[in-house]
Amino acid sequence: MTLHENREALHGITVVMSGASGKTYLGRFHETTERGIAMRDLGVHDPATAEHDLPTWIDRARRFGVPVEHGFLVVPHDEVGPVMRLAEWG
Repeated sequence: MTLHENREALHGITVVMSGASGKTYLGRFHETTERGIAMRDLGVHDPATAEHDLPTWIDRARRFGVPVEHGFLVVPHDEVGPVMRLAEWG
């Protein structure tokens, strides 16, 4: 039995998720729940308030680590958009 048995393929992987609101979520995928997508140790890029544009923010996260704003967050299903591995983004 492995530690991640019965988990989704992305469990524990750092992902980038585009939100319907225009926000982008960057953190470790945990699981899909009845309320939405649960993520751990994540940052949220909001283009309305962000210091950097999205490509710069992602590049900085790749170089210096995810800017953790939330230890755990469930992104509601109506906000969830495309999800991809950070390594595949861009």
